[in-house]
Amino acid sequence: MNYHDLHPKEIRKLIRNEIITTPTAGMCGGYAQANLVILPQKYADDFKLFAEYNPKPCPILEITEPGSFITSMTAHNANIITDIPKYFIYKDGVKTDECYNAQKYWREDFVCFLIGCSFSFEEALMREGIEVRHITMGCNVPMYKTNIQCKTSGIFRGPYVVSMRPIKSDDIKKAYEITEMFPHVHGAPIHSGNPEEIGIKDINKPDYGDKVEIKEGEVPVFWACGVTPQAAIENAKPEIVITHAPGHMFITDILNSEIEERLFG
Repeated sequence: MNYHDLHPKEIRKLIRNEIITTPTAGMCGGYAQANLVILPQKYADDFKLFAEYNPKPCPILEITEPGSFITSMTAHNANIITDIPKYFIYKDGVKTDECYNAQKYWREDFVCFLIGCSFSFEEALMREGIEVRHITMGCNVPMYKTNIQCKTSGIFRGPYVVSMRPIKSDDIKKAYEITEMFPHVHGAPIHSGNPEEIGIKDINKPDYGDKVEIKEGEVPVFWACGVTPQAAIENAKPEIVITHAPGHMFITDILNSEIEERLFG
């Protein structure tokens, strides 16, 4: 099935029924995707500040009321704990489970944060003739922990996580110009070129996602990534947190072209 052409509501139904359990890059062409963090209310204010202090990796799209897993701003009555292809469960900072449905872990004191995702600007890159390698290869985007440190808020601290896309050297300026138009889905890259300059020792061994081919004449280009909160969670060690599995995103009802106006205009 061509998931690119389906409406988000149709995709979310397939996800809810566990027909789709794979990464969502390239699905629902034109629609914004989002990262997820769900945590107890007592940590919500500190996490909100953490996101506000670090807007490049953690641009907030929506925060639910305590005890609610239903979206109101980003999608019409979507269920955050069933409508993502795969979830990670963290207990005391350690990933203890992966599941396709997080209902059994739900607590009435939970607050859900949806955070912008770089998958949302990939269509704009491809429209301008820039290949997105992980979509071409049919795999997950490679993601890496870096030596760039987030600004701390309460118990939340840790490194930026970045996603990487190989870009032809002649197209790098264009890639910057295209993606800077999407500030709430990570915006322009934060680095291009030598991975070691941002603490990545082996580009062929991502911390999350899959390795992709970097061809001759291409340069690795790095964008801030919404998996950054998961690194902070590992340090903070709250008793329980639910996140999306990296690359397995919540697909919203908002067009990429409308996200800035609809949510932040």
